[in-house]
Amino acid sequence: MKNKNIKHVFFDLDHTLWDFDKNSALTFDKIFKMHGVDVNLDTFLGVYEPVNLQYWKRYRNDEIDKMELRYGRLRDTFDAINFSVEDLLIQNLSHAYIEHLSSFNHLFDGTLELLQYLQPKYHLHIITNGFEEAQLKKMNSSAITPYFKTITNADIAGVKKPNPIIFDYALKIANARPNESIMIGDNYEADVLGALNVGYDAIFFNYRNDYTEPHIKQIKHLSQIKEYL
Repeated sequence: MKNKNIKHVFFDLDHTLWDFDKNSALTFDKIFKMHGVDVNLDTFLGVYEPVNLQYWKRYRNDEIDKMELRYGRLRDTFDAINFSVEDLLIQNLSHAYIEHLSSFNHLFDGTLELLQYLQPKYHLHIITNGFEEAQLKKMNSSAITPYFKTITNADIAGVKKPNPIIFDYALKIANARPNESIMIGDNYEADVLGALNVGYDAIFFNYRNDYTEPHIKQIKHLSQIKEYL
């Protein structure tokens, strides 16, 4: 059912519009070759991707800082696959990863079509826990920046989703009210519950099929947002 009150649509970026897993895999392939790291990419990624999600959860909960996230997810992955690598190389890889990640610009299928569909009808915004220096580069390289009126990230808000402060900050700079706003994202706790707790409506982009929540608006493909907006 469509919510007729909505004027502002807030999106998460990574894993929602910007295809993080695909772009990340291409980045690792590039930097491993640059640094002569002879590791099987599929083996590495199979361990890294769940490790990375856990590190981001710890980062959201303020258990670790940015540098611990960037180093720890690589250290733990190499250790788990018994691949010997020096600490200095891990530091170099962590910097190279951030530097080169935004050079790839794959979006989820249907992203541009959806933004073109929504832009004439709504004010579009981004709320992301990603790092400020990386997120704008990603959006610019994938040519989606012009669709959005505001971009809120954890660095400028001072907190991370699901903290209500970041959602309130996004409303303030968008000049929006909660009851006329909807949040769309792939993380049930950070995006959906975080937004609902502040009074937004929310749509769960459940492309991983990792939650069954019958009472929550949810989609498996971005084109399904047209059922709600």
